[in-house]
Amino acid sequence: MTVQMDKMTQEAMDFTRNLGISIQNMREAGEIDAGVTPKTVIYEEDKLKLYRYQPLADIVQNKIPTLIVYALVNRHYMTDIQEDRSTVQGLLETGQDLYVIDWGFPDRSDRFLTMDDYINGYIDQCVDVIRRRHKLQKINILGICQGGTFSLCYTTLHADKVQNLITMVTPVDFHTEDNHLTKSAKYLDIDLLVDTIGNVTGDMMNASFLAMQPFRLMGQKYVDAVDILQDKNKMKNFLRMEKWIFDSPDQAGETFRQFLKDCYQNNALVKGELKIGGQLIDLGTLTLPILNIYGEKDHLVPPSASKALKDHVGTRDYSEISFNGGHIGIYVSGGAKKQIPPAIGAWLNERTAS
Repeated sequence: MTVQMDKMTQEAMDFTRNLGISIQNMREAGEIDAGVTPKTVIYEEDKLKLYRYQPLADIVQNKIPTLIVYALVNRHYMTDIQEDRSTVQGLLETGQDLYVIDWGFPDRSDRFLTMDDYINGYIDQCVDVIRRRHKLQKINILGICQGGTFSLCYTTLHADKVQNLITMVTPVDFHTEDNHLTKSAKYLDIDLLVDTIGNVTGDMMNASFLAMQPFRLMGQKYVDAVDILQDKNKMKNFLRMEKWIFDSPDQAGETFRQFLKDCYQNNALVKGELKIGGQLIDLGTLTLPILNIYGEKDHLVPPSASKALKDHVGTRDYSEISFNGGHIGIYVSGGAKKQIPPAIGAWLNERTAS
């Protein structure tokens, strides 16, 4: 018993000492950056900014640029959160010319923005800006999570403007048995929520996501962080991730209403019943090359929800890549950096060459 007590006492003392070092390191951390790759604003509209990432000068560029469409939830710089594990830098290294939409932070004036405004408005305008800059009829689109769903909708409506489509961790069939978000949203009175509060706050969205894995995301992570924060480089990466998690925009009320009711509650996308701007979204009309990427351990968009895309599109050029990781790990893990960007780049370059 005495030996065990001595061991517990020593562990407590070590933890307290490490905690003190961690706190001191955080005090000295300075400003935590949001994205590491240089980029330039080329277009602005309302809260939106369209960025172009600085191409790598010593690498032959793919002549067809790619627009990254991120989800409205959280911020786009998850794909570029640290130098050695940046999806963006990995894609630049394959010769891709990259643009990204920064949706900004909606406020009360944006409450009545609809999915039509985002898809036929903002996304279409950004695509046209890029097409004009490069004097091209079509560009590539890389849609991520909800941004992938929006990109699928956009491409069905504007197939004449999209050369190749990549979707990453993108929900398509929202009613698979292992879709825990759908189970959470099934009985939510979305009309009452939006009619009462208008925009849905980022804090409310974060609380919902964290509650899906409360022990790991709200408890164990911070206990483990005491060891991580001893190393200043690891600390920077940890704080970048924390900044991203809680750097959450509010959701425009009407878009939130439609997305949850039509997709999560009614599964309208795969039923062919989803309407954007009065037009039905028919995934079967998609005949362009499609690359679909999913995480095998994704707890937000399970593989079954994403892989369903294959059964609903009309293209003969459909490819899938599975990654042995989760919804966020697919961007920030060392394994993902080695696997995903090179595969996307090779896929795009092959289709550009042909």
